[in-house]
Amino acid sequence: MPTPMSPDEIDRLARKRAGAKLGFYGHLAVYTAVNLFLYASSVLGHRSWSPFPLLGWGLGLVLHGISVFLIGSGSSLRERMVERERERLKRERGGP
Repeated sequence: MPTPMSPDEIDRLARKRAGAKLGFYGHLAVYTAVNLFLYASSVLGHRSWSPFPLLGWGLGLVLHGISVFLIGSGSSLRERMVERERERLKRERGGP
């Protein structure tokens, strides 16, 4: 059974996890925007080369998502995520 954590420790860990999730969402947004641009460039150039960066970078994005959402268990959107993590940690660790 995990040891109880202080409220400060819970808050620090919740902020760290919420930051990691926000980092993934930023990565996903950049991936989508850049690959849409690359696809448009490839179509206008009449060559189909855009799947290569899409697949290569996509693998990196998948691994980033796995590390954040599967292995890591690790603004107003940020504050909502921090609060959700804080409540979950309190339930798991038995803190106040």
